Amino acid sequence: MSPHATRISARAGVEQGGGGGPRQWIMGDTFEKRMPHHDGIRALWETRWKFPCSKSLYPFHDGAYQDFEPIFEQLIQKGINDATSPSYTLSFLPTAARLTDEAHHAAATGNPQRASSLFLRACALYRIARFPYITCSPRVNDTTKWRAWEAQKAAYLAAGQLWEAKVEEVRVPFRGEREGDREGGIPVYVRVPTGRMMRENGLRPVVVLMTGLDGYRPDNTGRCDEFLKRGWAAVVVEIPGTADCPADPSDPESPDRMWTSLLDWMAADGRFDMSHVMVWGLSCGGYYAVRIAHTHRDRLIGCVAQGAGCHYFFEPEWLEKADGHEYPFQLLPALAMKHGYGSVEEYKAGVQRKFSLLENGVIHRPSTRLLLINGTLDGLMPVEDSMMLFEFGSPKEARFFTGALHMGYPMANDSVYPWMEQVMASAAV
Repeated sequence: MSPHATRISARAGVEQGGGGGPRQWIMGDTFEKRMPHHDGIRALWETRWKFPCSKSLYPFHDGAYQDFEPIFEQLIQKGINDATSPSYTLSFLPTAARLTDEAHHAAATGNPQRASSLFLRACALYRIARFPYITCSPRVNDTTKWRAWEAQKAAYLAAGQLWEAKVEEVRVPFRGEREGDREGGIPVYVRVPTGRMMRENGLRPVVVLMTGLDGYRPDNTGRCDEFLKRGWAAVVVEIPGTADCPADPSDPESPDRMWTSLLDWMAADGRFDMSHVMVWGLSCGGYYAVRIAHTHRDRLIGCVAQGAGCHYFFEPEWLEKADGHEYPFQLLPALAMKHGYGSVEEYKAGVQRKFSLLENGVIHRPSTRLLLINGTLDGLMPVEDSMMLFEFGSPKEARFFTGALHMGYPMANDSVYPWMEQVMASAAV
């Protein structure tokens, strides 16, 4: 842990002050502040998104500035400030469709490298078009954004067929006590090392990558490439309540049944070394990484929970202020739908009691090796949640970055990959 993090215990950092005063969060006065990008599309573009877009950084990874800049200028001129409106989503689709057509032409005329780049640029546009959130369970929440999502998947799979380690879409059978045999199964993307990247026995260590609230299967090319370079396979899967995930978002135990189905399929598939299975959960996916580290510990050699919320994150006091922190749009409506609630008020009133991993006792159990990664100024998932985990169950490991925001970007990966390498190497072959 960073020196800053070790000076403050999770409990001490958030207990009420004397006389029943307000909680003192580790992020301090920043907790009360509303960030300027919430003042409309111009503010979002100019104060938060323009710079990462110019560098092809999250959430513009795989993208190109020249594709986005005229679209945002158009949104600003037209005063389109509501990202949930069809007019926002539709603004990105013509450019994405043009790039997709150019990519198909490049692939057909023998230029796969250019085709891949164009497909991925289109995918980045489709990604921002369907922000901030989509789900199909229990119903599709936004049909216009769903069009962008389907187009993104099609473009990404087209790009993935041009790579040495191709992207394979698999529908994993999902059998659970409540779900029965879910039609369509669990959609996952699989990439496996080929040629020189393969191990002698033909089995591959594997990382199950659990995505977040707005980043889904086609949004993790860079991470999967890093796994492949190390000789690891990648299985990318969405979390309950997001995108195509079939698990019941309102049932806290639905992910347990889904992970069992996934791991059973992986064991039967014959490509994966089931003695070397690791999980990496991103943002909202970090919650599920913490959970699976406890519920399926005997089937995993380690878990990374990056930017994880698991208890304090669900407090109404935190949630009310989190809506004005670093998330680009309104956070709470997306979180409410993601957890199966009909309204934000119902979500705030009931989510902690229902989903907290402290309240339901999960974190009292022993766990597999668990690495916790975050920034001390994370305004979406409080770093207190990661710190609290040291007080329960098995010993944990962590790296917290002083002054960094959600997930500890941009420094976090320099700590995650070496830890993963060490854990993969430490398990018996």
